[in-house]
Amino acid sequence: MTPLLLLGIFAVLLSVGVPIAFTLGLTVILTVSISQNIPMMLVFQQMYQGVDTFTLLALPMFMLAGELMMRTGIIDDILLFCNTLVGRVRGGLGQVNVASSMLFAGISGSAVSDTAAIGSALIPSMKKNGYDSEFSVALTGASSVIGPIIPPSIGMILYGSVTSVSIAGLFAAGLVPGIMLGIGMMSTVYLLSRRRGYPRAARPESKRQLAFSLAKGLPALFVPIIVLGGILGGVFTPTEASAVACAYAALLGAVYYRTLTPRVFAEAVVAAMKLSGSVLMIVAAATPIGWLIAIEQVPQTIAGGITAISLDPLIALLLINLFLLILGSIMEANVNVLIFAPVFAPVAVGLGVDPLHFGIIFVLNIIIGLATPPFGVCLFVAAGIGKIPVERAMIAVLPFVAIMIAVLLLIILLPELVLFLPRALGLY
Repeated sequence: MTPLLLLGIFAVLLSVGVPIAFTLGLTVILTVSISQNIPMMLVFQQMYQGVDTFTLLALPMFMLAGELMMRTGIIDDILLFCNTLVGRVRGGLGQVNVASSMLFAGISGSAVSDTAAIGSALIPSMKKNGYDSEFSVALTGASSVIGPIIPPSIGMILYGSVTSVSIAGLFAAGLVPGIMLGIGMMSTVYLLSRRRGYPRAARPESKRQLAFSLAKGLPALFVPIIVLGGILGGVFTPTEASAVACAYAALLGAVYYRTLTPRVFAEAVVAAMKLSGSVLMIVAAATPIGWLIAIEQVPQTIAGGITAISLDPLIALLLINLFLLILGSIMEANVNVLIFAPVFAPVAVGLGVDPLHFGIIFVLNIIIGLATPPFGVCLFVAAGIGKIPVERAMIAVLPFVAIMIAVLLLIILLPELVLFLPRALGLY
């Protein structure tokens, strides 16, 4: 009875427009008040314990690093380097869009930040150079999805914190799928650009220009190298890496670019505090829901239902994926991780799926929804930058969604694509 009551209250509050953090919190409070003989103090203790972890300190720090990178002009050098590297390929600005998202993913870990930073710079330029508005918006929204897969990843930090899976292992496991997404999207851009006659650079970049852009952007490119190298090499934890990223971005902005003024720093801190505060409020409010779900043995019930349909682990995993894809398209990604990861992770492990393998499958499923209607927050942000109704971009995004689904199926069928790197690095 309690799970149905929980779901009903949640659906009603969400449908009337209550903000998601308050929806989660009120859902728990009302459910406990109506049907559970549980002291309310335990609910608030669960909320506190949900955010009282060393791991979650990485969230505001990575967000601050991303804000500093955007506000000090560091992102401009990343765009220059990508343009020099792949701008000559057919659909050059589209290729730059994807390549920049892959590099920026190693800095912020946030798809929405990626959309705002890359989209603001490239969507107007793409439209000016003859690319369709729908294509420019759809590509920006889709390529931003790479952000939460290539580490550091906010989604992976949250997943690891609620399932006790190694975050460093998740980071290493996400590299190959992230690169696969990037290559798949760049190939799609190339094919669509040839068919539609999208432009490329009039002449190839000289070796001198390539060397100049690399030298100019090298300090910025060191950010993901330092972060990933430090984590995967065992030099520091993901939380410590977030602090290193902030310190390096601030040093770069103050000394190398000389654009980091006290005012800019204060603006970056405020923006990061607002964003991380909203995420951590959701974390706190969602923790008691997972606790109630565990008390009611919902994972065991779901596992029994799935095994009643099929005992084949692959078929069961595909059923879970179908459900997660639907969830991702109608609910915010972080909420899905916090509520449903503790539900489905034990089910998948019970079916014989490797915990690290399922973690990457789960995160990829959920983030696909960031670029698909009706939720599709990255698509909405990109449409706002491109100044077109989001409905016009929904058809244009489908080829890129197909690439995401194809990569998802590949990593489901071939677990070693995900697991070989963590094992090689001794992280798993």
